[in-house]
Amino acid sequence: MENFSSLYIQYYRKAFLFVKSYVHDEMIVEDIVSDVFVKVWQMLKNNEVKSFEAVLLTMLKNSALDYLKHQRIKFKVENVMANDLRHELDFRISTLEACDPEEIFYVDVKDIIARTLQSQPARSRKIFELSRYEEKSNQEIADEMNISVKGVEYHITKIIKLLRINLKDYLCIIYCIIFKILS
Repeated sequence: MENFSSLYIQYYRKAFLFVKSYVHDEMIVEDIVSDVFVKVWQMLKNNEVKSFEAVLLTMLKNSALDYLKHQRIKFKVENVMANDLRHELDFRISTLEACDPEEIFYVDVKDIIARTLQSQPARSRKIFELSRYEEKSNQEIADEMNISVKGVEYHITKIIKLLRINLKDYLCIIYCIIFKILS
C-alpha cells in the first residue's frame, strides 16, 4: 500500500481536472477532490478498497453529481423565490399606480364640507348652496331669500372662512382637483 502523499501527488491533478470539467468553480472542485481523497484513503487503511483508481473515480463522480444536483435544486428554489418576489413587486407597482390621491381625499373633503355646512344655520347653508351648487348670482339669491346682496356676501364669506379652516390640510389637493376640473 502506497502512502497518502504519493497517491495524492500521482492522482490529484487528474482528479481535479475530471471534476473541474463538470463543476466549474475551482474552490468547490478543490473541496470535492480533497474530501474524496481523505475518504478513499480511510477506506484504503481499512482494506476496503481493491482498486484505488476505480473507487476514486466513482466517488469523484458521485460527489460532483451530488454538488450539481444540489445546485440545480438551489437554482429552482431561487427562481421560485424570484418569481414570487417579482409577482409581489408587480402587485405593489400596479396598486400604487392605481392609487389616486384625489379620489382618496375627495371623500374626506366632501365629508368635511358636508359637516361644516350642517354645523351652520339653515339660512347660511341655503345661501351657500344656492351660490356654489346651483351657481346663482348674489343678486338672484338676494331676491329669492329677501335679503340684501351684502347679506348674501356675508353668509357666503362666513362659510368659506370656516371651510378654509376645516380644510387647511387638504388645500393643496383641493387646488389640484379644481385645476383638473377647470382644464
